[in-house]
Amino acid sequence: MSVSKGSRTVARKLAVIGAGLMGSGIAQVSAQAGWDVVLRDVTDEALRRGTDGIRASFDRFVAKDRLTAEDAGAALARITPTTDLDAVADADIVVEAVFERLDVKHEIFRALDKLVKDEAVLASNTSAIPITKIAAVTGRPERVVGTHFFSPVPMMRLCELVRGHKTSDETLATAREFAESTGKTCVVVNRDVAGFVTTRLISALVVEAAKLYESGVASAEDIDLACKLGFGHAMGPLATADLTGVDVLLHATENIYTESQDEKFAPPELMRRMVDAGDIGRKSGQGFYKH
Repeated sequence: MSVSKGSRTVARKLAVIGAGLMGSGIAQVSAQAGWDVVLRDVTDEALRRGTDGIRASFDRFVAKDRLTAEDAGAALARITPTTDLDAVADADIVVEAVFERLDVKHEIFRALDKLVKDEAVLASNTSAIPITKIAAVTGRPERVVGTHFFSPVPMMRLCELVRGHKTSDETLATAREFAESTGKTCVVVNRDVAGFVTTRLISALVVEAAKLYESGVASAEDIDLACKLGFGHAMGPLATADLTGVDVLLHATENIYTESQDEKFAPPELMRRMVDAGDIGRKSGQGFYKH
Protein backbone atom coordinates (compact mmCIF):
# COMPACT_ATOMS: atom_id res chain seq x y z
CA MET A 1 0.00 0.00 0.00
CA SER A 2 1.22 3.56 -0.65
CA VAL A 3 -0.21 7.04 -0.27
CA SER A 4 0.51 10.26 -2.14
CA LYS A 5 1.87 13.25 -0.23
CA GLY A 6 2.21 16.25 -2.48
CA SER A 7 4.55 15.25 -5.28
CA ARG A 8 5.97 12.34 -3.30
CA THR A 9 4.69 8.81 -2.79
CA VAL A 10 5.04 7.70 0.83
CA ALA A 11 6.00 4.06 1.24
CA ARG A 12 3.56 1.81 3.09
CA LYS A 13 5.19 -1.62 3.31
CA LEU A 14 7.29 -2.16 6.41
CA ALA A 15 9.48 -4.98 7.63
CA VAL A 16 10.52 -5.27 11.27
CA ILE A 17 13.48 -7.49 12.18
CA GLY A 18 13.05 -8.80 15.71
CA ALA A 19 9.75 -9.67 17.41
CA GLY A 20 10.77 -8.76 20.94
CA LEU A 21 9.24 -6.00 23.04
CA MET A 22 10.44 -3.18 20.79
CA GLY A 23 10.00 -4.92 17.44
CA SER A 24 6.50 -6.14 18.21
CA GLY A 25 5.56 -2.67 19.48
CA ILE A 26 6.80 -1.03 16.28
CA ALA A 27 4.91 -3.60 14.22
CA GLN A 28 1.76 -2.95 16.26
CA VAL A 29 1.66 0.84 15.89
CA SER A 30 2.60 0.62 12.22
CA ALA A 31 -0.14 -1.91 11.41
CA GLN A 32 -2.64 0.19 13.35
CA ALA A 33 -1.60 3.16 11.17
CA GLY A 34 -2.32 1.19 8.00
CA TRP A 35 1.11 -0.21 7.14
CA ASP A 36 1.44 -3.74 5.77
CA VAL A 37 4.01 -5.27 8.14
CA VAL A 38 6.29 -8.27 7.82
CA LEU A 39 7.50 -9.22 11.32
CA ARG A 40 10.57 -11.42 11.13
CA ASP A 41 12.37 -13.35 13.85
CA VAL A 42 14.57 -16.45 13.87
CA THR A 43 12.19 -18.84 15.66
CA ASP A 44 8.47 -19.57 15.60
CA GLU A 45 8.42 -19.31 19.41
CA ALA A 46 9.78 -15.76 19.31
CA LEU A 47 7.16 -14.84 16.72
CA ARG A 48 4.42 -16.41 18.83
CA ARG A 49 5.45 -14.40 21.89
CA GLY A 50 5.59 -11.24 19.83
CA THR A 51 2.21 -11.67 18.16
CA ASP A 52 0.61 -12.76 21.45
CA GLY A 53 1.89 -9.54 22.99
CA ILE A 54 0.46 -7.47 20.14
CA ARG A 55 -2.89 -9.23 20.44
CA ALA A 56 -2.97 -8.65 24.22
CA SER A 57 -2.11 -4.98 23.75
CA PHE A 58 -4.90 -4.53 21.21
CA ASP A 59 -7.30 -6.29 23.57
CA ARG A 60 -6.45 -3.76 26.30
CA PHE A 61 -7.08 -0.86 23.92
CA VAL A 62 -10.44 -2.36 22.93
CA ALA A 63 -11.41 -2.92 26.59
CA LYS A 64 -10.65 0.76 27.29
CA ASP A 65 -12.65 1.91 24.23
CA ARG A 66 -9.53 3.37 22.64
CA LEU A 67 -9.87 1.08 19.62
CA THR A 68 -12.73 -0.87 18.07
CA ALA A 69 -12.55 -4.64 17.86
CA GLU A 70 -12.92 -4.34 14.08
CA ASP A 71 -9.95 -1.96 13.77
CA ALA A 72 -7.87 -4.17 16.06
CA GLY A 73 -8.67 -7.21 13.94
CA ALA A 74 -7.84 -5.36 10.74
CA ALA A 75 -4.49 -4.20 12.17
CA LEU A 76 -3.60 -7.74 13.26
CA ALA A 77 -4.42 -8.99 9.77
CA ARG A 78 -1.87 -6.54 8.33
CA ILE A 79 0.98 -8.23 10.29
CA THR A 80 2.65 -11.22 8.65
CA PRO A 81 5.01 -13.11 11.00
CA THR A 82 7.81 -15.08 9.38
CA THR A 83 11.19 -16.69 9.99
CA ASP A 84 12.15 -16.17 6.34
CA LEU A 85 14.42 -13.16 5.87
CA ASP A 86 13.69 -13.19 2.12
CA ALA A 87 10.12 -12.13 2.97
CA VAL A 88 11.35 -8.59 3.67
CA ALA A 89 12.83 -8.14 0.18
CA ASP A 90 10.07 -5.87 -1.18
CA ALA A 91 9.71 -3.69 1.92
CA ASP A 92 9.97 0.07 1.48
CA ILE A 93 11.36 0.51 5.00
CA VAL A 94 13.08 -2.10 7.17
CA VAL A 95 13.44 -1.44 10.90
CA GLU A 96 15.97 -3.57 12.77
CA ALA A 97 15.03 -4.07 16.43
CA VAL A 98 17.37 -6.73 17.80
CA PHE A 99 19.85 -6.99 20.67
CA GLU A 100 22.18 -4.02 21.22
CA ARG A 101 25.37 -5.59 19.90
CA LEU A 102 27.18 -4.16 16.92
CA ASP A 103 28.23 -7.56 15.56
CA VAL A 104 24.60 -8.76 15.57
CA LYS A 105 23.42 -5.63 13.79
CA HIS A 106 26.26 -5.86 11.27
CA GLU A 107 25.20 -9.38 10.35
CA ILE A 108 21.63 -8.23 9.74
CA PHE A 109 22.54 -5.12 7.76
CA ARG A 110 24.96 -7.03 5.53
CA ALA A 111 22.15 -9.44 4.68
CA LEU A 112 19.58 -6.68 4.16
CA ASP A 113 21.95 -4.73 1.91
CA LYS A 114 22.07 -7.68 -0.50
CA LEU A 115 18.36 -8.45 -0.22
CA VAL A 116 16.21 -5.32 -0.32
CA LYS A 117 15.56 -3.01 -3.25
CA ASP A 118 17.91 -0.10 -3.90
CA GLU A 119 15.45 2.58 -2.84
CA ALA A 120 14.53 0.95 0.48
CA VAL A 121 15.37 2.72 3.73
CA LEU A 122 17.26 0.65 6.31
CA ALA A 123 16.56 1.82 9.85
CA SER A 124 17.85 0.76 13.25
CA ASN A 125 15.98 1.05 16.52
CA THR A 126 19.30 1.19 18.39
CA SER A 127 19.35 3.41 21.46
CA ALA A 128 23.11 3.84 21.76
CA ILE A 129 25.17 2.48 18.83
CA PRO A 130 26.27 5.11 16.27
CA ILE A 131 24.37 4.77 12.99
CA THR A 132 27.57 5.47 11.06
CA LYS A 133 29.08 2.25 12.44
CA ILE A 134 25.99 0.24 11.51
CA ALA A 135 25.77 1.76 8.02
CA ALA A 136 29.46 1.17 7.29
CA VAL A 137 28.89 -2.51 6.42
CA THR A 138 26.39 -1.64 3.67
CA GLY A 139 26.89 -0.30 0.18
CA ARG A 140 24.19 2.32 0.81
CA PRO A 141 25.10 4.29 3.97
CA GLU A 142 23.06 7.23 2.67
CA ARG A 143 19.92 5.03 3.00
CA VAL A 144 20.59 4.07 6.65
CA VAL A 145 19.02 6.00 9.54
CA GLY A 146 18.19 5.60 13.22
CA THR A 147 14.55 5.35 14.27
CA HIS A 148 14.77 5.05 18.05
CA PHE A 149 11.29 4.32 19.45
CA PHE A 150 10.57 4.20 23.17
CA SER A 151 9.07 1.46 25.34
CA PRO A 152 6.22 0.68 25.52
CA VAL A 153 5.96 1.71 21.88
CA PRO A 154 2.13 1.88 21.75
CA MET A 155 2.13 4.37 24.64
CA MET A 156 5.27 6.49 24.23
CA ARG A 157 4.96 9.41 21.83
CA LEU A 158 8.62 10.07 21.03
CA CYS A 159 10.80 8.81 18.18
CA GLU A 160 14.43 9.90 18.03
CA LEU A 161 15.61 10.14 14.40
CA VAL A 162 19.36 9.76 14.08
CA ARG A 163 21.55 10.76 11.15
CA GLY A 164 24.62 8.75 10.34
CA HIS A 165 27.57 10.54 8.77
CA LYS A 166 26.21 9.83 5.27
CA THR A 167 22.44 9.69 5.88
CA SER A 168 20.71 11.66 3.12
CA ASP A 169 18.04 14.31 3.61
CA GLU A 170 15.62 12.15 1.62
CA THR A 171 16.21 9.16 3.92
CA LEU A 172 15.67 11.30 7.00
CA ALA A 173 12.45 12.72 5.50
CA THR A 174 11.16 9.20 4.73
CA ALA A 175 11.94 8.09 8.29
CA ARG A 176 10.12 11.11 9.70
CA GLU A 177 7.05 10.45 7.54
CA PHE A 178 7.03 6.84 8.71
CA ALA A 179 7.37 7.69 12.41
CA GLU A 180 4.83 10.51 12.26
CA SER A 181 2.37 8.25 10.44
CA THR A 182 2.37 6.01 13.54
CA GLY A 183 1.49 8.98 15.76
CA LYS A 184 4.97 9.78 17.04
CA THR A 185 6.60 13.16 17.56
CA CYS A 186 10.18 13.23 16.27
CA VAL A 187 13.38 14.84 17.43
CA VAL A 188 16.42 14.81 15.14
CA VAL A 189 19.95 13.93 16.21
CA ASN A 190 22.28 15.51 13.66
CA ARG A 191 25.51 13.85 14.85
CA ASP A 192 25.29 10.23 15.97
CA VAL A 193 27.42 10.26 19.10
CA ALA A 194 27.01 7.06 21.10
CA GLY A 195 23.75 7.22 23.04
CA PHE A 196 22.43 10.08 20.91
CA VAL A 197 20.44 12.54 23.08
CA THR A 198 17.92 10.60 25.12
CA THR A 199 20.01 7.56 26.07
CA ARG A 200 22.95 9.75 27.09
CA LEU A 201 20.69 11.79 29.37
CA ILE A 202 18.92 8.84 31.02
CA SER A 203 22.14 6.80 31.27
CA ALA A 204 23.97 9.58 33.11
CA LEU A 205 21.02 9.97 35.49
CA VAL A 206 20.56 6.22 36.09
CA VAL A 207 24.28 5.65 36.65
CA GLU A 208 24.47 8.44 39.23
CA ALA A 209 21.24 7.31 40.92
CA ALA A 210 22.55 3.72 41.11
CA LYS A 211 25.82 4.95 42.61
CA LEU A 212 23.94 6.95 45.25
CA TYR A 213 21.83 3.90 46.09
CA GLU A 214 24.83 1.53 46.03
CA SER A 215 26.77 3.71 48.48
CA GLY A 216 23.84 4.01 50.90
CA VAL A 217 23.31 7.73 50.43
CA ALA A 218 19.55 7.28 50.03
CA SER A 219 16.95 4.58 49.35
CA ALA A 220 15.78 3.82 45.81
CA GLU A 221 12.36 5.15 46.74
CA ASP A 222 13.73 8.47 48.00
CA ILE A 223 16.08 8.95 45.05
CA ASP A 224 13.17 8.45 42.67
CA LEU A 225 10.88 10.65 44.76
CA ALA A 226 13.46 13.44 44.70
CA CYS A 227 13.53 13.36 40.90
CA LYS A 228 9.75 13.24 40.62
CA LEU A 229 8.96 16.05 43.05
CA GLY A 230 12.13 18.09 42.65
CA PHE A 231 12.46 17.96 38.87
CA GLY A 232 8.93 17.14 37.74
CA HIS A 233 9.90 13.77 36.25
CA ALA A 234 6.98 11.41 35.66
CA MET A 235 9.11 8.48 36.87
CA GLY A 236 12.34 8.30 38.84
CA PRO A 237 15.56 6.99 37.26
CA LEU A 238 15.67 3.68 39.15
CA ALA A 239 12.02 2.93 38.39
CA THR A 240 12.81 3.80 34.76
CA ALA A 241 15.70 1.33 34.83
CA ASP A 242 13.34 -1.38 36.07
CA LEU A 243 10.82 -0.56 33.33
CA THR A 244 13.39 -0.42 30.53
CA GLY A 245 15.43 -3.33 31.86
CA VAL A 246 18.58 -2.99 33.96
CA ASP A 247 20.32 -5.22 31.42
CA VAL A 248 19.30 -2.97 28.54
CA LEU A 249 20.56 0.15 30.31
CA LEU A 250 23.76 -1.62 31.36
CA HIS A 251 24.53 -2.47 27.73
CA ALA A 252 23.66 1.08 26.66
CA THR A 253 25.91 2.70 29.26
CA GLU A 254 28.73 0.30 28.40
CA ASN A 255 28.42 1.24 24.72
CA ILE A 256 28.48 4.94 25.53
CA TYR A 257 31.41 4.57 27.94
CA THR A 258 33.41 2.50 25.45
CA GLU A 259 32.87 5.13 22.76
CA SER A 260 33.32 8.26 24.88
CA GLN A 261 35.61 7.14 27.76
CA ASP A 262 33.57 9.58 29.87
CA GLU A 263 33.57 8.32 33.47
CA LYS A 264 30.04 9.54 34.13
CA PHE A 265 28.81 6.72 31.90
CA ALA A 266 30.84 3.97 33.63
CA PRO A 267 28.16 1.67 35.13
CA PRO A 268 28.57 0.88 38.84
CA GLU A 269 29.33 -2.63 40.07
CA LEU A 270 25.80 -2.90 41.47
CA MET A 271 24.23 -2.81 38.00
CA ARG A 272 26.58 -5.56 36.76
CA ARG A 273 25.83 -7.74 39.79
CA MET A 274 22.07 -7.25 39.34
CA VAL A 275 22.28 -8.34 35.70
CA ASP A 276 24.47 -11.33 36.60
CA ALA A 277 21.87 -12.34 39.22
CA GLY A 278 18.96 -11.91 36.79
CA ASP A 279 17.49 -8.98 38.72
CA ILE A 280 16.81 -6.93 35.62
CA GLY A 281 13.56 -5.19 36.51
CA ARG A 282 9.90 -5.69 35.78
CA LYS A 283 10.43 -8.48 33.25
CA SER A 284 12.16 -10.63 35.91
CA GLY A 285 10.06 -9.52 38.91
CA GLN A 286 13.00 -7.94 40.70
CA GLY A 287 15.24 -4.96 39.99
CA PHE A 288 15.78 -1.91 42.12
CA TYR A 289 12.23 -2.70 43.27
CA LYS A 290 10.25 -5.91 43.71
CA HIS A 291 7.49 -6.26 41.09
